Amino acid sequence: QVQLVESGGGLVQAGGSLRLSCAASGSIFNGMAWYRQAPGKQREWVAGITRSGYTNYADAVKGRFTISRDNAKNTVYLQMNSLKPEDTADYYCKVVADGITYWGKGTLVTVSS
Repeated sequence: QVQLVESGGGLVQAGGSLRLSCAASGSIFNGMAWYRQAPGKQREWVAGITRSGYTNYADAVKGRFTISRDNAKNTVYLQMNSLKPEDTADYYCKVVADGITYWGKGTLVTVSS
């Protein structure tokens, strides 16, 4: 059974940094991704990474966020620098296994101005 556990969220001032982690179990995943959902808004894609390490980013976070993964630990990370108040959201890890999409429960990031 696939399980995803996010951690690393918290309260940070604008300009600060946080590092999110998502530990996955139950399968070996090719693509892993981070999404976020701000209050009153739809969930949006933030960044993705393949097993071989190819990455891509949403324009809103490009140059500030870095996604990485440790295949031995089946864990994906999101290093977030130069945080802005508009980055405030619940951040979710997503994987797909055998055609089924799995989501973590999320970790809250709050950026104060």
